[in-house]
Amino acid sequence: MTIKRSQNIIVDKSFDFSLKVLAFCDGLESNKKYVLSRQLLKSGTSIGANVREAQNAESLADFIHKMKIALKESEETDYWLSLCDKSELYPNCQELLDLNAELWRILTSIISKSKQKTKIG
Repeated sequence: MTIKRSQNIIVDKSFDFSLKVLAFCDGLESNKKYVLSRQLLKSGTSIGANVREAQNAESLADFIHKMKIALKESEETDYWLSLCDKSELYPNCQELLDLNAELWRILTSIISKSKQKTKIG
């Protein structure tokens, strides 16, 4: 079953980011950079998985929790990409760093605004 793409910016951007991470990790694997590739693959694709899961949250608190997990995965992804970026033995990953930073900003905003809703209601 294929799920139709949404009109939700964080869902779409995190999915597109996952596709770019997949392609980048394939390149790492081809160059025998297995450890970093596997760590990055897990954290980088987990962002979108948690964002997608949050779309069916049972409550606002559950939604915030799942988005916080996505944010934590974004932080971990930044770590692996930063290692890659600072090492001369790894390919350029600036585009992924920039895209991840954008996801981080969007997630932070969503979490902050969602927390404000819990204080109002």
